[in-house]
Amino acid sequence: MDLNLIVLCGRLAVDPEIREFDSGSRVARLLVTVRSDVPRKRVDVVPVTWWDPGPEVLEEASVKGRRVWVCGSVQRRFWEGEGGRRSRVEVVAEQVHFKDADALEPVAV
Repeated sequence: MDLNLIVLCGRLAVDPEIREFDSGSRVARLLVTVRSDVPRKRVDVVPVTWWDPGPEVLEEASVKGRRVWVCGSVQRRFWEGEGGRRSRVEVVAEQVHFKDADALEPVAV
């Protein structure tokens, strides 16, 4: 059995881009920065696609620099562009939470 699961904790690099379609569906595109010190200092910027987010969640907490936790899967999209076939790796979010680490509730082990 294969497993495609990713959990990110980082900060919003920019305010989310939100699109609404004629069908009523909405999509939010987030750019999440994730800092790492191992094996060397670096900052990765990870694109995240979040389908049908609740409006109250986005209004309340989604501003540049805000801490965000994302749980989802990695997907690769393909499309035809001016330069030929293109692709992009992104995280498709199942759950998104805007909370600082100290605001999280402890988990019973």
